[in-house]
Amino acid sequence: MVSYVNGMILAILGFLLGQSPQPGDANFEPGRLPLSWRTGGPNCVEIPDWQVHEYNADFFILRESGCTHYEKPFLYLVFGADRALLVDTGAGQVDTRSPVMQLIGKWAKRRNRPSVPLLVVHSHGHGDHVAGDSQFRNVQGVHFVEATIQALAEAFQLGDWPNRNGVIELGGRTLDLIPIPGHQEASIALYDRRTGILLTGDTVYPGRLYVRDWRAFTASIERLVAFTGQHPVTHVLGCHIEQSRTPFVDYPVGTVYHPDEHALELGRAELLELFESLQRQGGMPARIALRDMTVVPRAPEAAR
Repeated sequence: MVSYVNGMILAILGFLLGQSPQPGDANFEPGRLPLSWRTGGPNCVEIPDWQVHEYNADFFILRESGCTHYEKPFLYLVFGADRALLVDTGAGQVDTRSPVMQLIGKWAKRRNRPSVPLLVVHSHGHGDHVAGDSQFRNVQGVHFVEATIQALAEAFQLGDWPNRNGVIELGGRTLDLIPIPGHQEASIALYDRRTGILLTGDTVYPGRLYVRDWRAFTASIERLVAFTGQHPVTHVLGCHIEQSRTPFVDYPVGTVYHPDEHALELGRAELLELFESLQRQGGMPARIALRDMTVVPRAPEAAR
């Protein structure tokens, strides 16, 4: 009960400190998020491989069905005037290219223009985010960036990783690229200046935040807090939902069907709560249960 009360106090403080109106907020392009997402059932025969949601006319969210892969990752497709950006390529044996290219075709037709080239990047390099990579490598009209520090540094001039941010230009649309290692060495966040959306991959989302490098993860969360202190955020969107709508309760690993899952979107309040919880640890890894997420230390990954 005490931990629940403390969590609520932190959430309220975070809201007051982090979500107060800031200059320029009204200038963001509006969009709409669904009240709930399809997961993986209860009848998989009726569930398509992908759910496609139009946040607005130039920003799309794709969710892979749990019937295809229990991780149910979210992918993001963002359009500028000159090219489109796809974040991640899916999990398991799934056709990612077809729905992505169909969306690009529909977007172009809506604007009475030929198709646009596609830039593919990754939130990080884990298997449930890169499984569809072969569908986009060496494809005409696709600029594919591998999920490695070296590839990211070369593509976006990221010297002194992870201490220097980069930018992605799509044509009249700029996204800031923020290195955030800790979950995985090549983890990044993307901030869309047109919508105020911050994409955080597997580093911040409503679920289990697996931390392989505690020091790097703490520094990355601090970097996100500092960045969002200067850039208003409408939504923090990660790549999974593992939490239920009941505070502090998540779905077990491998669960296909989430009948009462948490909303996808978080805010700066939850980011501040996470940062404050990490600070209290004083650099000591520990499992931390928060209202909307759980920090889970894991052994470092073997060097590749």
